Amino acid sequence: MQKSRKMTFKDNLIRNIGNIPGWSTRKKIIVIESDDWGSIRMSSRKNRDNLIKAGFDFIHQPFNLYDALESNNDMTALFDVLQKHKDATGSPPVFTAASIIANPDFEKIKAANYKHYHYEPFTETLKKYPEHDQVFDLYRQGISNRLFYPVFHGREHLNVQRWMKALQSGNKAVLTTFGYGVTGISLGTGNEYLGDFQAAFDLDTPDDLSLQHAVIRDGLALFEKIHGYRAAYFVPPNGPFNNTLSDTLAREKIRFMLGERIQKEPLGNQQYKKHFHYIGMTNHCGQVYITRNAAFEPSISRYRQHSDPVGNCLKQIALAFRWGKPAVISSHRVNYIGFIEEKNRHLNLELLDQLLGRIIKEWPEVIFKTSEELGGLIVNK
Repeated sequence: MQKSRKMTFKDNLIRNIGNIPGWSTRKKIIVIESDDWGSIRMSSRKNRDNLIKAGFDFIHQPFNLYDALESNNDMTALFDVLQKHKDATGSPPVFTAASIIANPDFEKIKAANYKHYHYEPFTETLKKYPEHDQVFDLYRQGISNRLFYPVFHGREHLNVQRWMKALQSGNKAVLTTFGYGVTGISLGTGNEYLGDFQAAFDLDTPDDLSLQHAVIRDGLALFEKIHGYRAAYFVPPNGPFNNTLSDTLAREKIRFMLGERIQKEPLGNQQYKKHFHYIGMTNHCGQVYITRNAAFEPSISRYRQHSDPVGNCLKQIALAFRWGKPAVISSHRVNYIGFIEEKNRHLNLELLDQLLGRIIKEWPEVIFKTSEELGGLIVNK
């Protein structure tokens, strides 16, 4: 018990210290950043269950158990909850949706005998799923009603080079998951480590950088073509990101970036360099970093035995406000997906409803912003 109290004190101290440096404001600002929209994860409940039967262990892997390409019902249910709440300006909460714009085209890759990579816009992926024909129209409605605002999370949520090398090597586990339309499984049937395929901008060798620069340019062009506006904010998938890629992002008009408080920059050949970030900090390209200082991740919390995701998030928000910081909340898509397990969406939307209600009750002056809007406030001071 003594050890538990000591760890709690230490965690609290670290959170306080993390909120001290950087841009401050007297306003009570809430930003909800939600990653992974538009990307595939588990292709269907049947395929998930077949993979489990084949020996893949997902017991403590909520992303593989629940996460999937968002369905019609996933979108409408989320919007229904958001529209119930209003901030001090009369505006509803808005999700800054860190969005993927393309997914692997499994049929073309297989037809090429795994020698060449092919992708498709996520709007084409939607056509291959059974409950997803209204999703893109719902995106547009969400944007119009300021409930849902896509920003750039990458072309794919996939390390293309790493995944293709595994396929070309004939890795049995990777080929099995490929056959079920799945890319994001890192452990094989005997807990063999397959690799972090979700970390799109991790580096195996420095030679991978040239392709990653091209992926960013291509992805941002496709983002603008599909959504009709240029992205100004970038969230690196899974965190790893070589900082030289910032130059390409800057040329493509990215003004703001998610900055992990302690970034492990991949250099290739298993070498990493650490960087410290705080909110409002700028990099060598003049891009402004936004850092997250709160989390609402009930699907993940359930597997880490955190019994009160609402209460924990409220404490983190209060801590941010105490130091004059906006509360930037991490809340991944997996929490709101019911396509695989409807219960997952139902339970977590009830908790989101509670969280939003308690935020507004505790801080009636609160204002909900997107990440890009927050970045604009920081720049304009």
